[in-house]
Amino acid sequence: MRLLIVEDEKRLATSLARGLTAEGFAVDVVHDGLEGLHLAGQGVHDLVVLDIMLPGMNGYRICAALRAAGHEMPILMLTAKDGEYDEAEGLDTGADDYLTKPFSYVVLVARIRALLRRRGGSASPVLSAGTLRMDTAARRVHRGEDEITLTAKEFAVLEQLVTRAGEVVSKADILEHVWDFAYEGDPNIVEVYISTLRRKLGAASIRTVRGAGYRLETP
Repeated sequence: MRLLIVEDEKRLATSLARGLTAEGFAVDVVHDGLEGLHLAGQGVHDLVVLDIMLPGMNGYRICAALRAAGHEMPILMLTAKDGEYDEAEGLDTGADDYLTKPFSYVVLVARIRALLRRRGGSASPVLSAGTLRMDTAARRVHRGEDEITLTAKEFAVLEQLVTRAGEVVSKADILEHVWDFAYEGDPNIVEVYISTLRRKLGAASIRTVRGAGYRLETP
């Protein structure tokens, strides 16, 4: 999943990005409200972590503008404010959740995963496709009784396929959600990870649909 962090405290933003990247997310970071609105408005992110006190445009206005434009991605607000009216204002403008600084990183990750599950229509952290099970909370994958060890990026690519099991997922979709906007490498990197996943899951588990993308087969 691809996240956008809009946070002007650069040390905090960098720390969050590093941690969330290690969790398997693709993470984009901006430090200005107007830039954050522009990037979030492109609609490529699965969730936005949004500070309230920002230069250029505050988080309330960004959130309201995104909702007014029809963007439905979950928005988790971060703020140093801790009054109940501040929280109410954030939620009234369309935020899905609210976390007050200082906060626990573990709680932040749990809130992000819960919002992403809710967006996907599932209250469970476990995704299933045929005999394949992905526990997105524990970051573990099983096929039947066998556990399959995956790297963070392999897990993220497979998550895109399992979430849309039986459907064709394009290379562009995978790049968009698994790699951040700063990635300037070869787009064929997706094929490398698909090849690795086939080796670990079985060659017939992921089918290439020529000119369209990849489909996870669900017997």
